[in-house]
Amino acid sequence: DAIDAGGNFSHRAEANQILGRILHHLGAEPACIIASANGTFVDRAEREAIQRELPSATIYSLKAALGESVGASALWQLIAGAQALVTKRLPQVAHSNSSAGLSFPTADAISCGKAIILTCGLNQQTAGLRLS
Repeated sequence: DAIDAGGNFSHRAEANQILGRILHHLGAEPACIIASANGTFVDRAEREAIQRELPSATIYSLKAALGESVGASALWQLIAGAQALVTKRLPQVAHSNSSAGLSFPTADAISCGKAIILTCGLNQQTAGLRLS
């Protein structure tokens, strides 16, 4: 129901600021965030922005199940977010690390009224989408 075009970043600190701005704009609790989690420094920026803006959100990433699909990953994230809202379920995360300070689903059932899709591209850009 809302899109934030985000922006490009040239420094790591900028990624954190842009992601924080996106989450502030799209934020709604209870929320399920389908994170980019692409295995780069952007993961830290995502985590810090989520902890700051939506600390009680449920976090999910498809990368453990699908691997890095580069340009197609945003489409997979969108599908997962839409399905989560319809079915109230997410696949369980194998080997989630609760010490990261984030709320990963421990069971497949969720209770989120909104799904926020965070995308972070390899070309140093990020954007967000909120589904309800």
